[in-house]
Amino acid sequence: MPSKNMLPKGERRKSVKAEYRAQRTLAQEREAALREAGELGDKEEQPRSWSTGRSAEPVAVPQAAKSPWAGNPSLVTSGPESGKLPPEYDTQSTRRYSSPYAVAVERPNLDLIQPLEDLEPEDGVRSFTAEAAAKDVRLDAYLAKALPDISRARVVLMIEGGQVEVDGKPGKAKQKLKGGELIEIEGDPRPEPLNATPEDIPLTIVYEDEDLAVIDKPAGMMVHAGSGAAEHNRGTLVNALLHHMGKALSGVGGELRPGIVHRLDKQTSGLIVVAKNDLTHRKLSDMFSSRSLRKVYLALVHGDVQGEEGTVQLPISRDLVRRIRMTTRRAGGRAAVSHWRVLEHVRGAFGRFTLLEVHIETGRTHQIRVHMQAIGHPVVGDFLYGAPHRIVPVAAKSSGLQSRKAVVHEEGEALSLERNFLHSAELEFRHPRSGQTLALHSALPAELTVLLEQLR
Repeated sequence: MPSKNMLPKGERRKSVKAEYRAQRTLAQEREAALREAGELGDKEEQPRSWSTGRSAEPVAVPQAAKSPWAGNPSLVTSGPESGKLPPEYDTQSTRRYSSPYAVAVERPNLDLIQPLEDLEPEDGVRSFTAEAAAKDVRLDAYLAKALPDISRARVVLMIEGGQVEVDGKPGKAKQKLKGGELIEIEGDPRPEPLNATPEDIPLTIVYEDEDLAVIDKPAGMMVHAGSGAAEHNRGTLVNALLHHMGKALSGVGGELRPGIVHRLDKQTSGLIVVAKNDLTHRKLSDMFSSRSLRKVYLALVHGDVQGEEGTVQLPISRDLVRRIRMTTRRAGGRAAVSHWRVLEHVRGAFGRFTLLEVHIETGRTHQIRVHMQAIGHPVVGDFLYGAPHRIVPVAAKSSGLQSRKAVVHEEGEALSLERNFLHSAELEFRHPRSGQTLALHSALPAELTVLLEQLR
């Protein structure tokens, strides 16, 4: 049997929130008026039942006791920014909970360790004495710092392989040094075979020496394979490098990425630098991190970009909905900075486009593509970030001519591109060993030049 308090049939899904809020607002306004008139005094008005309108039974409201610690700045545990302490609170000088047993511990400073540049092996064994600065430093961390030509991953591999002895005993990666120990390293690192296999794929090598090489990568070639299925580990830049350069590649990047210091998207062409040894790899990585290496891209974007130059400074993070995309719309992304300059406004029968020169300070995934989309000018051919699959003449747009075919048609028909109109055109940096400035250039590929002429 239905309750008498239930709504009539047909209205049971009707929400009563709005009516309840209206009644509550009227009650609050009435209470405020009585207080202002002085009629309410210190006594609370008896609350009325919403359902009957009659006075409800008085309810005792407990008064919050005042904390004895109120106003003490030493006990502030949260601030206005996500629970962080306010900036004026000095966590070093004022501790919330001081301990009479707390002892200050000095941490070792790895910057004091001097690298051993000229350490020649005798009978295949390199011997040296750990310096005083190695006190309380882990063995693997010390060797990675003292031997700049060997990465920490390979140091651990050597220790686990029994190639490192400390005072005549097998070394352990986690053991703490005291300084003054005799360390002996037998042989060179023997990494496991790479998962990537060599393939005879033609490469355009712009520059090469014993330390590094700069490759002009074509669009459509992945830089390296992922950790997925084995059939995807074919046709990559790494496969081609293994064929042309053999084992003369750095191992800092791991088994799947030998020699790879930075990456280009699969459908982006242009210059990419490859390291042949660990020392060069680390120095090049430091250049990328410190932004001392100059990278310039050419990009054709949809629409007329206003102004002659500008900067996009928007953090980039992973899109939670489409995991293959990146986005600037989420909080907490990684800082990304892109500077652009207009080279040409392209205006023709297919509409308006802008040819940009883009200089990036950071190297986030899809950075230029995401930043161009964020300012409303997606890169031509970049379907993932909003570019149309086909570029139709302005007069034909109203006819609804759309297709997903990615080919370049004859003049007068719709145009499209099987890749992004994004090209790494310039790369400038100081050589890690000689200090000589290398300024390398790559011309626009033929397919981009043809499309640009058609749009003009």
